[in-house]
Parts: sequence; structure tokens; C-alpha cells
Amino acid sequence: MATYYGIFGQKVQYLASDPSDVQIGQVWYNSTSATLKVRAVSTAGTWASGGNLTSARWAVAGAGTQTAALGFGGYNGTALTNVTQTYNGSSWTNVPATLGTSRYAMSATAGSQTAALAIGGSLGSTPPFVVASVESYNGTSWSPSPSINTARRSGGGAGTQTAALIFGGFLFPPNDSSASESWNGTSWTNTPSLNTARHGLGGCGTQTAALAFSGGAPPNGGTLTGATELYNGTSWTSNPTGINTARIGIAGCGIQTLAVAFGGTAAPGKVGATELWNGSTWTSNPNSLATARAIMGGAGTQAAGLGFGGLDPSVAVANTEEFTGPGVAETRTVTVS
Repeated sequence: MATYYGIFGQKVQYLASDPSDVQIGQVWYNSTSATLKVRAVSTAGTWASGGNLTSARWAVAGAGTQTAALGFGGYNGTALTNVTQTYNGSSWTNVPATLGTSRYAMSATAGSQTAALAIGGSLGSTPPFVVASVESYNGTSWSPSPSINTARRSGGGAGTQTAALIFGGFLFPPNDSSASESWNGTSWTNTPSLNTARHGLGGCGTQTAALAFSGGAPPNGGTLTGATELYNGTSWTSNPTGINTARIGIAGCGIQTLAVAFGGTAAPGKVGATELWNGSTWTSNPNSLATARAIMGGAGTQAAGLGFGGLDPSVAVANTEEFTGPGVAETRTVTVS
């Protein structure tokens, strides 16, 4: 049988403080705290507070990474906004660039902090209630770009500024959509539709390896679905199992084989539930968002995600939370019972 001495070639160290250069599996005794310690790997993701948005809003769009994110548009509770903000890993800053059209619930976003797309969305109670307009951001300014074929809001998206994919959404007259479109940097092309029409769904991945999950299905988003679908560049395939907590207004980030989903509205209200996707199944993460909310912005990866803004329960919030996925090295205290 393997022993600690046989693996590490030494006895358990007796130290006055925790070592700074420590490896996974290493064990030591801290004489100051009178505790036995071990360096292990986390099995669950955790949320931590980040810097607040400069202004509270919901249905805000997001792009980028946890330490270089972009947030734009949204509704602040009284009016639509065209404000654009950047996040550096600790705080948000308003940038001079503003969207050409103030709107919220943009159907999808794609790209990075310096190369993003604002696609579709809604003008609220002012006709037209949904728009097809697209704007492109170069890190300095927003400029008009060719419109999508089907005007919509609250859809899912994946990809980059020059190779994007949008899917699902809400139409006007009121109807849930299954339509999917791809962008090659020049024009939008209709692609095979989702198997389940819905809006307020989550999306992530690339143009040829995308993931769509949960949302509100017909009639008019009134039926919550946990349906999960994968796109291979040619067609959408329904996954045998869906998300554990079906909801609308869900956020998420990551890639087709490694994603995280969080927040949304489920019966009977807003949730902070967080789930991890491994390419075939969703697993409920024991740690939820500190602030349960829906229709928030998202960015980043499963290992380092970001959620910001949102509706809690019917008020716009500015809260930002940072997600650290499982698999992170951590020092634990060994206890016995």
C-alpha cells in the first residue's frame, strides 16, 4: 500500500506557518494553529463579489472575459440606455463610446472587450418592439453593421465578432422563435433552426460548436424548458438530458463542452442557482449567486466567469459577481470525527 513517505520521500512536515510553495497532495502540520493541513483541488465552483456596474440595469449585454469584460445597453428601470462600460477585473468604467440605438435584451452578443457585436434587441414600449439592427464595436466606437434577417430580442448567441451565431428569441407579433443565423463578418445567413423554439435562453461556444440551454418556450415563453441543444455548424441536436432547474432569463458562459449557467426566473421567482456543463450533463453547483436575479449580463469561461446587472426581483441592480470554477488548488484543514 502506498504511504505518504513512499510518495513524497519524507515525513509530514511540522511547521509554524503554512508553506508558500506547496504541491497538490502535500500534507503538513501547522503548530501555530494546531491543525493538520492538506493541499487539494476544489470540487465546486464559488462566487465572489466584484465591482458594481456604474449604473444599475437589467437585460444588459455582455462580452469578453472575467478580467476584460464589456457591458452595454439595457434598461435602468425608467429608460433604455446606450451606455458602454468596461471591466478590468475589479471595477467598471464608462467609456466614451455609446450604442447608436439605446436598447435592451439584445438577442445575442459575440466577441471580446475590444471586438464585439450588439445584435437585435427591443425598444421597449416604443414601436418597433423588436429590431434587426446590428452594431459593431472596435474598442473605440460603435458603428452600424448589416442587420439580421429576423428581428428579435432575448435570444442566445455564440462566436466572435467575425464568426457569430444567434438562435431563438422573441418576435413581434408575440411568438417564440427557433430561427438561427450565422455571421461571416460580411452578411447574415439563415441556418438550421433550434429543435425547441424559445426566448430568454442561454448560449455560448463558437459558431460551429455552440450550446443552447433552458429558456421560455411557447406560448410566449410561458412554458419553462430545460432543453439543451448542441450545434455542429450544420444542425442542432437535442441532448438527452436538460438543465436541472428550467428557467427563463438565464445567463451563462463557456464553450460547448465546458460551460456554466446561472440566475434566471423559475417557479416561483428569481434564482441564483448555478449549474456546470461537462459536454453531456448538467450538475447543480452547491454554491449559488449571492444575489438571485434574472436577465443579467454574462462573460468569461466556466473556470473564470462573470455575471453583472439583472433584475432582483423587479428592480434593476448593479451587482457584479465573479465565478471561479472547480479544479482550483486550495488548502484544507484535515478534521476527524
